[in-house]
Amino acid sequence: MTISRLRVFPAISRNRDPQKYVGELMRVAQFAERNGFEGILLFEGNDVFVEPWAMAQHIMAGTARSSPLIAVNPVYMHPFTAAKFVSSFAQLNGRKVYLNMITGTAVSDLQGLGDEQSHGERYVRLGEFVALMRQLLSSPRPVNFEGRFYRASNLQLRPRLPVELMPEFLIAGQSEAAQRVAKETGCIKMQMLPPDLDRGLDAPGMNFGIFARESGDEARRAAKVRFRDNPDDRELLALTVENSDSTWKRRLYDGQSGELADNGYWLLPFLTFQADCPYLVGSYEEIGAKLKEFAAKGLTTVMLDMVADEAEMEHVCKALAASGMF
Repeated sequence: MTISRLRVFPAISRNRDPQKYVGELMRVAQFAERNGFEGILLFEGNDVFVEPWAMAQHIMAGTARSSPLIAVNPVYMHPFTAAKFVSSFAQLNGRKVYLNMITGTAVSDLQGLGDEQSHGERYVRLGEFVALMRQLLSSPRPVNFEGRFYRASNLQLRPRLPVELMPEFLIAGQSEAAQRVAKETGCIKMQMLPPDLDRGLDAPGMNFGIFARESGDEARRAAKVRFRDNPDDRELLALTVENSDSTWKRRLYDGQSGELADNGYWLLPFLTFQADCPYLVGSYEEIGAKLKEFAAKGLTTVMLDMVADEAEMEHVCKALAASGMF
């Protein structure tokens, strides 16, 4: 079996300082390009300082190859608008983008936006969004579409997108509704790193962080210095979980330990609101070997939480390189 290289999209923790937001994202995007990453993940939400479509163009204008992974939530735009952005990027930059299709944001934000759809209905809408957007980007003729949430009559996007610049769609939701839509639409299904690391790998995409050093013991010591436990931070996460109907966030939050497991699985960064996913802690070789195992089981795409610090990112690159898959 031939295993292709892993496509890795770094995702940095949301910067709470608007003065530093754009500069930090650009530094990480340029580092990512120099080191062989596919492109940086750009978040979407009421609390994001710069609209991700605008940030994506800023990044592509400042890099030569980067293909951003842009979060797209139907609550904010129509499929035609999203398709128009993708087409515009292709014309401006000659590059494809990746789209991280999401439905979630804070319940209070949904209420503020007047969106009263249930969790399941939001995923029905997401599936229609992907289907209509794909048709608009690929059809040589005007598109007709009849769904519960979207209708189109002789709607055409000009110019048609070249096949090689078609976006790839990811779905990170963990609920049954999310899994169903991912399957129906052919999106890349994402999952969280499982606690045992070995079982439950049933998706081509995975979301986790890496904290690596030359030795496993050194990595564990340094990780505990970087990510400290704090009751106030745990309370902050509790408030966000309470204000969310996200299945994956609830699953991680309920009944999970913040202890660093012997296999390197660590949830403390998530439990203290310092990351949006579990972390894998270990030596370069340990993490590289685990990534190679993941790839052998079908992993192709990684959404990688990273600390926006160049020294830390260099450590991550060494672990990725040790896999032989990057």
